[in-house]
Amino acid sequence: MVVKAPAVKLSSGYEMPIVGLGTYARNAEPGQVRQAVEWAIEAGYRHIDTAAIYHNEEQVGEGISNKIKQGVVTREELFVTTKLWNDKHAEADVLPALQESLSKLKLTYVDLYLIHWPVSVNEKSEDTEIDYIETWRGMENVVKLGLARSIGVSNFNKEQLTRILSVAQIKPAVHQFEISPTLTQHDLVNFCIQSSIAPVAYTPLGLLSDARPEFTGKDVIKTDPKLGELAQRYGKSRAQVALRYLIQRGITVIPKSFTKSRIEDNLNLFDFKLSQEDVDIVDGYNLNLRCVPALTMAKLKNFAF
Repeated sequence: MVVKAPAVKLSSGYEMPIVGLGTYARNAEPGQVRQAVEWAIEAGYRHIDTAAIYHNEEQVGEGISNKIKQGVVTREELFVTTKLWNDKHAEADVLPALQESLSKLKLTYVDLYLIHWPVSVNEKSEDTEIDYIETWRGMENVVKLGLARSIGVSNFNKEQLTRILSVAQIKPAVHQFEISPTLTQHDLVNFCIQSSIAPVAYTPLGLLSDARPEFTGKDVIKTDPKLGELAQRYGKSRAQVALRYLIQRGITVIPKSFTKSRIEDNLNLFDFKLSQEDVDIVDGYNLNLRCVPALTMAKLKNFAF
């Protein structure tokens, strides 16, 4: 069964499907990402998210290319996101970085290009303290050149977003950051929505018990009996309830999976709606713990957390 996700209208005028496939994987096997992209497109996904630092843009491009050649989808039907890494923050480096990503993806443009983090480093991961305002000028340039239809940021805080909004010729259309039932981020989500910036949730299923020692025993999405009852009542999985909770808050989700059945389940979210009471139950799982604390960047000048 092919499922079509509704789309969110971006400030750039383009539409972004509210569910996408995340592709980050620390130890993906050869071909695994390509296969996930192909399964996702077959299931109805039209939003694929990658990044230069994931080192899988070639596989993502192969999966997309294969499905276009087979007539399953056209390029125009897809929404493809990639991201600028921290060592390419100089204004002059943004265009070559995107051109390299486009070459790997076998695409002539991306639908969304994001500054992955507000910090800047050299190839040795030493702080270069490049102002992300300079980086943003480079991002605006790739829109003017037609290489990115929309641009945005990832892992910024409210103050950093406000600063970009105050000088931008082209406003950020999207802010991608960690949001889940265990990291609800209401303040930042509301700020984004009020500023016409679409919030996108990575790690939308929250805590994994093995993510860090302080998470042990707190993997409520997997273990909480009340969530289990709720999922049973709706005839859905715990993960589907968690994703539906975020969508009902107006948040786009990009869950990652390399399992065909889970990829399909993560898109199958539009034949049920949580009551406000049930939304409140899921909202109550907030622990303000990050799965991605990015502690290796904590001493860099523009670190956001």
